[in-house]
Amino acid sequence: MVCDACKQQQATVHLTEIVNDEMTELHLCEACANQKGAQVESHFGLSDLLGGLAEVGKTQEPEEEVAAKACPSCGMTYEDFRKVGRLGCAECYTTFKRNLATLLKRIHGSPHHLGKSPGRLVKPPKAKLELTELKKRLERAIEMEEFEEAAHLRDQIRELEHQDRTKKKSGE
Repeated sequence: MVCDACKQQQATVHLTEIVNDEMTELHLCEACANQKGAQVESHFGLSDLLGGLAEVGKTQEPEEEVAAKACPSCGMTYEDFRKVGRLGCAECYTTFKRNLATLLKRIHGSPHHLGKSPGRLVKPPKAKLELTELKKRLERAIEMEEFEEAAHLRDQIRELEHQDRTKKKSGE
């Protein structure tokens, strides 16, 4: 997809806004996104969104403690983050960890980054993943000379492979 602004480079930044059931999309290359940074931010209100979610994601810490806490590296306070919607540096994540955990859980459903994969990527079937894991465990058991465990794993692998052949024959 080509950049909406310069019409020359590949778009790598994709922004979508939905207001009153009207969807607006903006596709920009990295250079145009940097140039239009302030305009895009004000139009799409990303920092306002994050700042607003920070309000909702308050922790049980007393308000005075949160307001007094500042990042030792960049000096940003949590109050500054709530206003701006962006952290000042990497150290801010450690400094405001307790406050951010609640916010991240609210936004992502988990305070831990779980990663993301493209929707068009076909995921291998669960049985195939399980079979791969069992084969790895079998190799480790053989290396460790745990032959009873290896025999048990071998039987599980055979059973899964048998089920897979049966499914293929029946056309599933």
